[in-house]
Amino acid sequence: MDWTSCSDEYEKLVHRLNTPRSSTDRLAPSSCWVIVENGVCSTPTIVKVDSARKHGILLEAVQVLTDLNLSIKKAYISSDGKWFMDVFHVTDHLGNNLADEKVIGYIEQSLGAALHYGRTYFSNGLTALELTGTDRVGLLSEVFAVLADFQCNVVEAKVWTHNGRIASLIFVKDCNSGSPIEDSQRIDRIEDRLRNVLKGDNDIKSAKTTVSLAVTHTERRLHQMMFADRDYERSPILQLAPDDLPPAVTVQNWIEWGYSVVNVQCRDRAKLLFDVVCTLTDMKYVVFHGTVQTAADAASMEFYIKHSDGTPISSEAERQRVIQCLQAAVERRAPKGVRLELCTSDRVGLLADVTRTFRESALNVTMAEISTSMDTAMNVFYVTDALGNQPDPKLIEEVRDRIGSCSLTVKELPLPYHRNPAIKDDEAAGGAGAVLLSIGSLLKKNLYNLGLIKSCS
Repeated sequence: MDWTSCSDEYEKLVHRLNTPRSSTDRLAPSSCWVIVENGVCSTPTIVKVDSARKHGILLEAVQVLTDLNLSIKKAYISSDGKWFMDVFHVTDHLGNNLADEKVIGYIEQSLGAALHYGRTYFSNGLTALELTGTDRVGLLSEVFAVLADFQCNVVEAKVWTHNGRIASLIFVKDCNSGSPIEDSQRIDRIEDRLRNVLKGDNDIKSAKTTVSLAVTHTERRLHQMMFADRDYERSPILQLAPDDLPPAVTVQNWIEWGYSVVNVQCRDRAKLLFDVVCTLTDMKYVVFHGTVQTAADAASMEFYIKHSDGTPISSEAERQRVIQCLQAAVERRAPKGVRLELCTSDRVGLLADVTRTFRESALNVTMAEISTSMDTAMNVFYVTDALGNQPDPKLIEEVRDRIGSCSLTVKELPLPYHRNPAIKDDEAAGGAGAVLLSIGSLLKKNLYNLGLIKSCS
């Protein structure tokens, strides 16, 4: 199939997506159709979505799948005109297909409800604390010490660091009553103390704290907080490993069809597609077509985007900003350091004590996820030494002895995050010929997966 025929098939696809559905079609206007099936491929489960198009619908679909802890191994995205038609190849976190019919039914119901009605977030009876500032060794220890002083019990929290900045969303309740913290004077005191901690000696202007009862999607909010903090414009302050290269991102315009073509090549990891699509959506871009491919530990993503007003990227400054923001989106959640898992009985001041031990051992927390179930704390920390290197194993054992070796365990060290060495520099740099070949490949695969052609060879 040559490029000319690909272009013709693309026109047919656009025509089909713009054609109103008849009353005999399986999908009525303003509704959606979700099918989850096994047996098409040897391992992945196939999730097919066909829906009326609306802004942010791709993010809704990807968010549902990632919130269910599914790994997206491949994806074919087509959303032009009035309809949204996608195919996702997914596995569970162990790489297996989804054999449980109850799980499959739940995915179909969750996707259908989210795409038809939109996501609804219910109050969890907690008070949310949003913190951004300059990262430093021991900062989390000081934050959790303040919360313990104010009798705040940390129920859930997520902490990301990137380019010397930190963003955290912490959910707390009153230690005594178990209720959300609503007293305005107490909230003001908490905000003041936390702001002073975040300021440190040299972050008077950019440190921010916000206390609210608002309900939001935690990880999307963290992306928004770091984007607003402009972490993508800053340089790393910690030492980087020689192979710790940024993801390869290119952006070029396809003038004939009015698209900007975004290509991302990086190491594969959990929730990668969500992070990229979330950033594009919050930057007010619409993804019309795209493909996602993973092989071993490498990921290749290509998206055809426009502004919400239908125009492509229009300047070199904007192109560079998209590249920087997507690189930051990929890097924020990339694991850095040794993974430590803490499972123990929850108590007031637990996090303050644990993170103080990290600080006294000169360990820097690069990422953290805090959760509680009943009376049990289940926490994950990624730690490096003060310079960003892998910490000495003897030091980790000393920390485990102090906290409790049965409670604090060391998981397998993450491989260095870097661009896949199989990706050649000239491929990352891009070029007109590469873009045309990539567009042809995208259209063939999408047309085949959407059933518009019989072969993609």
